[in-house]
Amino acid sequence: MIKIEITDSSVMDSFNRLIAMGADMSGPLVAIGEVLLTLTEQRFKQSTDPYGEPWKENSDTTLRALLHSSGKNFKKNGGLSKRGDAVLSGKKPLIGESKSLSTQFSSSVSGGNSVMLTTLMPYAAIQNFGGTKAEFPHLWGDIPARAFFPDKERGLPDDYNQEISAVLKAALQNAING
Repeated sequence: MIKIEITDSSVMDSFNRLIAMGADMSGPLVAIGEVLLTLTEQRFKQSTDPYGEPWKENSDTTLRALLHSSGKNFKKNGGLSKRGDAVLSGKKPLIGESKSLSTQFSSSVSGGNSVMLTTLMPYAAIQNFGGTKAEFPHLWGDIPARAFFPDKERGLPDDYNQEISAVLKAALQNAING
């Protein structure tokens, strides 16, 4: 039988820090939450799901409602004004005038061993997962899924895995180095 005994105090200190960190992962989890918030913000800027697939374009109904929200979007003869043209060309899916959905996310450490992203926007779920008028009769039409969170079936995208791994590696390195 081979027995290895560590007597070096700096190595023991590193081991003890790793053990202590295992008991309290709140620091790395807060950092992972920040990474997830940043990645979610990127989805909105890029109009893509977490796997790089573009979101479905806005429906004609959405674009018409947007144009008719202001009389400045039309010329006196009923045609589209320069402002109206700019409004149409600049309208990204899921980004409304208030930009509330894209900016109202927060992260929190839950139970000391997980991190959770939340939003106060009641319509976030239907935007992320989609829904039909048959399922939700109050809708003016079907809403396509425009995912801004990864889904369970496909798992975490590579860039999410890389970012989270980097946070964990840094935490381990900090625990080892003191």
